[in-house]
Amino acid sequence: MNRISIIGAGPGGLTCARILQRHGIPVTVYDRDTSRDARNQGGTLDLHADDGQVALREAGLLEEFFRLSRPEGQEMRAYSITGELREHHMPEEGELFKPEIDRGVLRDLLLDSLEPGTVRWGHDLASTDGRTLRFKDGTTAGTDLVIGADGAYSRVRPLVSTAVPQYTGVSFLEAWFNDVENRHPELAALVGQGGAAAADGERGLFAQRNGGDHIRVYIIRRSPAAVTGLSTEEIRAGLRTEFAAWSPEMRGLVTDNDGPYIDRPINVLPVPHTWTHHPNATLLGDAAHLMPPLGVGVNLAMLDASDLALALAAAPTLDEGVRAYEAIMLPRSTEMAKTLEGRAEDLLEAA
Repeated sequence: MNRISIIGAGPGGLTCARILQRHGIPVTVYDRDTSRDARNQGGTLDLHADDGQVALREAGLLEEFFRLSRPEGQEMRAYSITGELREHHMPEEGELFKPEIDRGVLRDLLLDSLEPGTVRWGHDLASTDGRTLRFKDGTTAGTDLVIGADGAYSRVRPLVSTAVPQYTGVSFLEAWFNDVENRHPELAALVGQGGAAAADGERGLFAQRNGGDHIRVYIIRRSPAAVTGLSTEEIRAGLRTEFAAWSPEMRGLVTDNDGPYIDRPINVLPVPHTWTHHPNATLLGDAAHLMPPLGVGVNLAMLDASDLALALAAAPTLDEGVRAYEAIMLPRSTEMAKTLEGRAEDLLEAA
């Protein structure tokens, strides 16, 4: 029986595993985290009806997703730096084109749908030749197909491509706000139930309501000075100066956070990113087509995962299945990447 290995227990890798198992195909997922609860999974995602939700339908999880999601999270607000509301989208009753779901909730939904023992935690891949997986702890595992679903710095990608992520010149600082209705009621009212954005051409922010009464704010800056080694108060003092022209209410989303800032530089893969077919390896999601964070990443990863799993289920051999998948995925991702090329700076433009 063929041995299929997926590297990475993110939404793409887990979706692929779930659909393979629904078609009776054994699969093992390897992840470097020591357990499913080893780290916070990040903010909230909007899963679109024409890609992310398509994958969940193939996974048999769409109705459960709707039960767990937050349709009210489709609300979007755009502000001036003075706090003037310039655009406001309120979702209609029953609108489900792109409801929000916290990353951790989505991951739990996918994990709980898999057969026990599918995910092997604490397996940090060091390298692979497509037939042997070599982990950092010195252990190995055999495989007939390795699927790189391990993100921007994929350890599978070097098997098919020499491409490495490149910095766009735009960076995020992530800030968290907790118990917002009690501790930050003014900011909670400013953000609403979905997302809120503002920018002045040089800097911007995007605030996202998360489940559990949390808000995450992504502070967007062009080629900022490195914050490594700076204390939270030192970073905050610098941001007060940078955002001095913004109103106190808007500036509060930048400087009144609970806890430290997290530095997240925005990197992308070259466009187009393609590779010569390998008989024992392929990629999906950010490992295959890392793009600016403009609402397509997780949705494309899950659609990739669905297309790959269905192609493998329909093909007489693994090689033919991978070829069929890449014939769909590579042109699609190239077209999208060309559309988004150079657009990281769109995040700095005012509404």
